[in-house]
Amino acid sequence: MNKLDKFEKQIEEELERDEWKRTKDYNRLEKALRKGAESILKKKPVSIRLSERDIMLLKRKSLETGVPYQTLIATLVRQYVEGKIKIEL
Repeated sequence: MNKLDKFEKQIEEELERDEWKRTKDYNRLEKALRKGAESILKKKPVSIRLSERDIMLLKRKSLETGVPYQTLIATLVRQYVEGKIKIEL
């Protein structure tokens, strides 16, 4: 599934050591956090124009890797916006 970042791992470890205490607002906070996470993970369809050649090459990579081509596109976009890959223009 999703990998935890450094901050999330720290929280998970603190929870396992029982360093967090419930407060009377815990349920309200939990609902707010869950709603925020859901909005971040929600997918939205978009329309984009790509050359037929690029689509063909993406589909070829998809077959080679066993990953659907739309997932490849989404992964490239995510890695770019997170600064994990650079694009030369």
